Amino acid sequence: MKFDLESIFDRLWPLNRSLTGNGNRETLKILSELIPLKISEVPCGTKCFDWTIPPEWNVKEAWIKDSSGNKIVDFCKNNLCLLGYSEPIHKKMHIEELRNHIYTLPDQPEAIPYRTSYYQKRWGFCMSYRQYSSLSSNEEYEIYIDASYNQGGSMTVAEAEIKGGSDKTIYITSYICHPSMANNELSGPLVMCRLYHLIKDNIPNPRYTYKFLFMPETIGSIWYLSTHRDEIIDKCISGIVVTCIGDDAPFTLKKSRIGNGILEKSIEYLLRTTCDSYKLYDFFPMGSDERQYCSPGFNLPFCSLTRSMYGEYSEYHTSLDNKSFISFDAMERAAKLLMKAMQIVEYNNVYINLFPYCELQLGKRGLYPTLSAPDARTAIVNAFMWILNYSDGNHDLMWISDKSEINFFTIKEAVTILLNHKILAIYEKA
Repeated sequence: MKFDLESIFDRLWPLNRSLTGNGNRETLKILSELIPLKISEVPCGTKCFDWTIPPEWNVKEAWIKDSSGNKIVDFCKNNLCLLGYSEPIHKKMHIEELRNHIYTLPDQPEAIPYRTSYYQKRWGFCMSYRQYSSLSSNEEYEIYIDASYNQGGSMTVAEAEIKGGSDKTIYITSYICHPSMANNELSGPLVMCRLYHLIKDNIPNPRYTYKFLFMPETIGSIWYLSTHRDEIIDKCISGIVVTCIGDDAPFTLKKSRIGNGILEKSIEYLLRTTCDSYKLYDFFPMGSDERQYCSPGFNLPFCSLTRSMYGEYSEYHTSLDNKSFISFDAMERAAKLLMKAMQIVEYNNVYINLFPYCELQLGKRGLYPTLSAPDARTAIVNAFMWILNYSDGNHDLMWISDKSEINFFTIKEAVTILLNHKILAIYEKA
């Protein structure tokens, strides 16, 4: 299936996403046009370990008017201008009272900040510091927020699955809880949808099962882990949180708490061998949903992949994280890198040399040059030699590729040839 990332982005951009609400439902409805999502509703008030899903929050309109009746702030024109989960209010007040409910960024005077108050009721507006500085102390401002809390509502989540030959599963996750931000919201779900189709097209008979999870950050992953605890502990061989991956900065890989998951190892290999620059971080217990999957009770091999990492670029959580900040080509390249990482995970195996005593005579099998010459040996022939020497039941293909400095996919091609000649076999532990 082909789809235009930009056109989908344009449809998703204006929706008011949060932990709950109609903006999330509409977001998942649009994404379900791209991949076969199973959408579920989780009742508000549901207990998830130490957390509780909050009431469903929806907004019809919100604004600030000056004394002439002009809307100087309008949620319908920019949904970042309303503090997330604001309670309803309709009141007139002067700047002395209003300023306690205004959030700005003095160091970025043109930017509107993104702020939320999910678990403590309050109301507020966000605006640029430039606009805030222009507010008059002589004006009386009218404040209106038409918002609702519904304890009988629900949190909307979704998943898609590509079934493999095994129920051992690779989890790919991102979140759908930020309003109009590009890199720190829409890039993750869009790259995941593109990756879904790349896996379908390039790994036609997958060895592993792939699960794609779309849910609000933090509370969504906590809910998922609370309701799928035994399943994910039993089935997860690796996982990744995909976020902030839409700009054109070098990739940043944050490793799991374990630090040696097969997926993070394959991504690190690709970054090291194909990228001019990249960043690599050991796990730290802040960030996105990887901190839930890597919490000590689960300690799953969940890494995260970003470009400009959350909190490390000035546009983060502001109105400057917009369409002009991202690159759809960069998102396409990110999806392709992840697909190659999945291929490495699929192909990586431990093998056993069926003829381990001294070198096998490859020439009589047509696998080695019969004329002695300095340039007669090819990369494939070199790969044969490395694979046969280290296929002893102790070394996987990624290790052999690293040790030999031969491209993993050349190693895989050589393995296929050796398997076809019945020289090699997959190592089966006793």
